[in-house]
Amino acid sequence: MATSLTSGVPADRAELPGGLRLEDLLRREWIVADGAGGYASSTPLLCPTRRQHGLLVAPPPGAEKRHVFLARFEESVHGAEHSFPLSLARYPNSWAPLGHRGFAGFALHPWPTCTHRIGRAEIVREYLPVHGRHAVLCRWTVRSMVWPLTLKLRPLLAYREADSLTFENPALDPRTQRTKLGLSFRPYSELPALHFSCTGGNSAFHADPLWYRKIQYLRDLERGYAAEEDQFSPGTFELSLAQEGSVLIAAALDAPIEDLEACWERESARRNATQPAAPDGVCASLAATADEFLYRAPDGRLGVIAGFPWFGEWGRDTMIALPGLTLARDRVAECEEVLRGVLRHRRGGLLPNVFNAEGAAVDWGSADAALWLARAVRLWERAAGASANAVMQEEFGPALRAIAESYLDGGELGMRVDEHGLLLAGSPEHNATWMDARVQGVPVTPRNGAAVELCALWYFLLTQLERLALEGGNRREARRWMEHRRRAQRGFLEKLWMPAERRLADVWNPQTGVDDSLRPNMVIAAALEFSPLSRGKRTDVMRHAGKFLLTPCGLRTLSPDDPAYCPRYAGTPDARDGAYHQGTVWPWLMGFYVEAHLRAFGNAPANLERLRELVEGFGAQLEQAGLGHVSEVFDGDPPHRPGGTIAQAWNSGELLRALRMIEDGQA
Repeated sequence: MATSLTSGVPADRAELPGGLRLEDLLRREWIVADGAGGYASSTPLLCPTRRQHGLLVAPPPGAEKRHVFLARFEESVHGAEHSFPLSLARYPNSWAPLGHRGFAGFALHPWPTCTHRIGRAEIVREYLPVHGRHAVLCRWTVRSMVWPLTLKLRPLLAYREADSLTFENPALDPRTQRTKLGLSFRPYSELPALHFSCTGGNSAFHADPLWYRKIQYLRDLERGYAAEEDQFSPGTFELSLAQEGSVLIAAALDAPIEDLEACWERESARRNATQPAAPDGVCASLAATADEFLYRAPDGRLGVIAGFPWFGEWGRDTMIALPGLTLARDRVAECEEVLRGVLRHRRGGLLPNVFNAEGAAVDWGSADAALWLARAVRLWERAAGASANAVMQEEFGPALRAIAESYLDGGELGMRVDEHGLLLAGSPEHNATWMDARVQGVPVTPRNGAAVELCALWYFLLTQLERLALEGGNRREARRWMEHRRRAQRGFLEKLWMPAERRLADVWNPQTGVDDSLRPNMVIAAALEFSPLSRGKRTDVMRHAGKFLLTPCGLRTLSPDDPAYCPRYAGTPDARDGAYHQGTVWPWLMGFYVEAHLRAFGNAPANLERLRELVEGFGAQLEQAGLGHVSEVFDGDPPHRPGGTIAQAWNSGELLRALRMIEDGQA
């Protein structure tokens, strides 16, 4: 029979030594992916502040959504008739236990490492997911110990979807299964068992099932969500800590890990080879964490996770993030592999906007994912050089032609090419572009009609196809694409260019006319290698962008002079969604700002230095929320507080691409 436990002390007594602020450390989060769609994530203090935190978070076999299996350990060390807590958790109006009192430091690289000091002894806690499978290695090491210590660990099992909460219930099975390699627990029959194994010290497990009640998540409270849950603990591990020794515990979903020491050596060597111990600068830091977004789907396909901790694999995000995550780091083959995998899921002129955990398409709501694919293919082609020629003519080229033909035929998502050569998509009820936020089921920014970046990407695709036809010796086909391209350019300049303002409108609609909102989508049009804009028009666009949209954290999604501008991304979920594309700053747009700036103003040393300062300025953000990452969004107004996900693939990708363009001195 499971019992219940809640303990605590007043929150105002939860103070860190040395003048450190508890709140500052709890606002910082780390995440390390397992390369198979799962991750481990928490704060430097290992105190969970959101429901998605956990040491083993992964999708169960055949499931679409990640689940939190092992949430954390309740940890303490015992010796010389004293006990010292290592862990920390929040309960209503209290913290328990007070493990932060011995906190001495945290390091993200090469894997998350937390250090505590107890008297003269130093205890190091390390967390290392096993690459390619849903498992995590946890190691505790003691140094400078002057008396024998015993480490007591209580695993807390959430066993629920990562976006949900769980509560004490009679359906849970509290039993412990003792196996040849350790222990296993299976609280619910519909979810897989969690296998534990340990080594490195005299170990024992004492079954003592109980519930920890009302664990509270501060970030969920801030975001306007329910923020309390119960978690189950099956019992306590007791391990002897020898002088200058380590103990290892592994938790795994698929099967127990047999040789923990060998597994640790293998995984630490792999991590050391890809993760510098102390990456210096924005480029090195983002490059060190970029691999967290790359993963192997269950079908073996290489894909890109859009963001952590709650996003999965998204088509549009993959295509925007991919060139920076791979090509900017000279990973040309991986870029090609992702492109091939995504193309297998093409349906006419559409690419899926969301994949499930098995790699199958589950959402076709994006009108532009296939257009972003065309841009990614072109960037790959440039990076691959002559070796790309055959693949372009035989594989990627035909796929791009099929996409263009589908757009010309019209059909899904309201897509059609009108008599002006403009690509129209969406409806008042469906926002088919990247600005897809909805409040109460209604699009905040529908942008139906000829959206400026979609029309520019359409022109880009047509130019690509014309060039490929010429390179393939098919002049007749090249003339056909040239005619479409010229019509698209004329229509673009006629309907979307505003000569009096010397900039681009955001959308033109045949029924409602021009939406002249000043948004960053025009910067995308000005950045593309193949653009309907002349260099002079690119320059005009960039002057407006620099004056009204540019911030140290990226580009605003709407000019502050617009009456609809929302200065803060905060409040309830509806309030945040209402501000999402109405002024909120998006860092990934900085990559297009740098590209457009280079195409408009050139690569003079002063220009390159100015752009370098802009991108290097993100260094402060790498320590602000998601450690080693740039948050999904920021407030439109200073001081530009971070919000959304703590790690976003297209932010890392586009900033890496921006830095590479600056380094190369060309777009």
